[in-house]
Amino acid sequence: MLKLEHICKTYNKGTVNETTLFSDFNLQVKKGEFISVIGSNGSGKTSILNLICGSIPLDSGDIKVRGESIVKLKEYQRSKIIGRVFQDPAKGTCPSMNILQNMAMADNKGKAFNLTSGVNKKRISYYKEQLSRLHLGLEDKLYVKVGALSGGQRQAMALLMSTMTPLDFLILDEHTAALDPKTSEIIMELTNEIVQEKQLTTLMVTHNLRHAVEYGNRLIMMHQGKAILDLDMQKKKETKIEDILGVFNEISIECGN
Repeated sequence: MLKLEHICKTYNKGTVNETTLFSDFNLQVKKGEFISVIGSNGSGKTSILNLICGSIPLDSGDIKVRGESIVKLKEYQRSKIIGRVFQDPAKGTCPSMNILQNMAMADNKGKAFNLTSGVNKKRISYYKEQLSRLHLGLEDKLYVKVGALSGGQRQAMALLMSTMTPLDFLILDEHTAALDPKTSEIIMELTNEIVQEKQLTTLMVTHNLRHAVEYGNRLIMMHQGKAILDLDMQKKKETKIEDILGVFNEISIECGN
């Protein structure tokens, strides 16, 4: 489904801060996999997401979806097949628009613009139905501006909006990191429900080791631009949080911390 082949990426080329993050990095993601990606700061986990989405360019290598290269596609072009939820709840919604307008905008992603109304009234009942699954009462607040919602409510909406149109991939970029523990659990349960229901191929970067172990069917740990752990479903089931912490401690000692 998705292949990263011979990826090379260097930051701050030609400066004293030049850093080579990826050197001949390879990754293959099968259709329907839900992969949790963990690692220390600077390990390359978020850079992988940015390279896939087109937020940053490759130095060399290739990224293929269903055997076709997407390297030459702009970020907005890739967004037609990739849904992304960011760490910051404000990035996935438009605060100056109301809930109904946000839902309509997400519903029309990738469609041609024209002079008709931005909200199709025939779709309102569908939007309310989708919002009701969040169990946050948002289906009764369609005309409330999204900027007035809590961070958790906005993140739940961002997750819902990112998956309203058909996707090849769902990218979750530490999407619970800015939330309180209770809201974080709600968002993760909703995430798992949507991923399973729509059978989405998913890459989730997280700092929450429990989420990484409990959710998904594959776990990858990144360190210095390399995948030092790659656990399939069976090995993941046998892995405990303490095991992952042990690897983190080994890495820390190697780095002189």
